[in-house]
Amino acid sequence: SSNEYKLNFKKSKEACLSYIQDALLQKQWKRAAEFLTCYVESLEKDYSREHIGPSEMIWRIGTEILWHHSQSRMKEFNCFMEQMKTLGVKRYLKVCLEHVFHLLCNGQIDEAYQNLSLAESWRFGEQTAIQDKEIKLIQAYRGLLDYCSWSKQKKILLEHGEDGFADLAVEQEMHSYFRKAAVNLKEIIKIPGVWDVFVKCYVDLLEFYGEHNEARQVLNEYAYNSKFPANPNAHVYLYQFLKRQGESKKSLISALKILHDIVPSHELMIDFNTMLQKSKKRKKRQLGLEVIFAALDYAGWKENAKAWSCLARQVKQIVISEKHLDWIKQEWNSRKDWWPDFHFSRYLAKRNWQENKSLSYEKALVAGILLGRDCKYFKYVSHQGCKAQVKRFRMLKKFVTRHNPVYLKISG
Repeated sequence: SSNEYKLNFKKSKEACLSYIQDALLQKQWKRAAEFLTCYVESLEKDYSREHIGPSEMIWRIGTEILWHHSQSRMKEFNCFMEQMKTLGVKRYLKVCLEHVFHLLCNGQIDEAYQNLSLAESWRFGEQTAIQDKEIKLIQAYRGLLDYCSWSKQKKILLEHGEDGFADLAVEQEMHSYFRKAAVNLKEIIKIPGVWDVFVKCYVDLLEFYGEHNEARQVLNEYAYNSKFPANPNAHVYLYQFLKRQGESKKSLISALKILHDIVPSHELMIDFNTMLQKSKKRKKRQLGLEVIFAALDYAGWKENAKAWSCLARQVKQIVISEKHLDWIKQEWNSRKDWWPDFHFSRYLAKRNWQENKSLSYEKALVAGILLGRDCKYFKYVSHQGCKAQVKRFRMLKKFVTRHNPVYLKISG
C-alpha cells in the first residue's frame, strides 16, 4: 500500500543516514561516499506523492567526504559544488562561499576570485534582498583578495623602487587594487559582527595612505560599539594601532584594561602589568599586581618565566618597602587553597629546576614569600641552587629567611 511504502522508505532513509553518520565518525570516507550515493539514488527513485526537496545534508556531508577522501580531486569537488549550487537558490551564495574557501586552500586564487565575481552578480527575484548580507560577505572576500594583490604590488614597489617608469606603473596598479578593496571591506565592517581579518586589512590600507584618523575611527567603532559582539581582538588591534601611533600610556592602559576584563589570560597582560608597575599612582600599581596574579591562574601561564619575573619583582618591592602588604594578602586569600598544589609542588620544583633554572628562581622567590621558608618548592630549589654554588640562590635563601615574618602577616 501507499502508506506502507512511505513508512518503509522513511525507515530505509533514516537507516542510510545512520550508516553515513557512523562512517563519518570513524573517518571511513570511502564507505560514507558509498552510502551517500545510495541515499541520493533513493531520493531520486522515490515515487511517493510527498515532495522531498534537495537536502542541505547532501551538500554538507558530500563536502566533508570530498574534503577527506583519498581519491578526491579538485575536478570532482568543483563538479559537486556546481551541482549543489543548482539545488536551491536559498543556499546558492553559501555554497559559492564554501567553494571559494576550498579553492583558496588549494592555492587557486584566480579561480576563487572568478567565482566570487560570478556570485556577486547573481540575482534571483526576492532572494536578492533576503541574501543581502551574504552578498556583502561575497564582496568582502573579493575585497580581501584585492587586498592581497595590493600587498604584492606594495612589496614589489618597496623592493624595486629605483626604476621610475616601473615605479609609476606599479603605483597605479596598487591604487586600483586599493580602491576596489577599500570599498568592499568598508561595507562589511559596518554590519555588526566579528570581522577581524577584514578590519585588519582595511586598517592596513588606511595607514599606508596616511588616513590615520579614519583608521582610528574604524578601530574605535569595532571595539566600543555596543551593537558589535564582545571581541578581545578588537581591543588588541586598537592597542597595537595606538602603540604604533605613539599614543600616551593613559590611552594604552585604557585599551588593555578592557582586554583584561574580557580575557585576563591574554599574552598582552605582561605589557599591561609592566606599564602599571611603572605608574606613580598607587591604584594602578595595585591593579598591576591583580593583573599578573590573575594571568597566573591559568594553566597556559604556569611556566611563563616573564610572568613569574613580573610577579617576583613586584612582590619583592612590596616586601622590602613593607608597604601595601595588604595588596598581596588580598590576592593570596582567594588562592592559598589551590595555588600551592597548582604551582608550588615538589614535583614542579624538580621539573622547573631541570628545564629552566631562571623560572625556578622567580617561582621560588614568590613561593618563599607566600608560603614561607618551609614551602616544598622553595626548599627544593634553594637547596639545589646552593648545592650548585649559584650566588643568587644563596642570596634568595637569605632574603626569604630574613623576611619570613612577612609570610606570617600575609597568611594571617
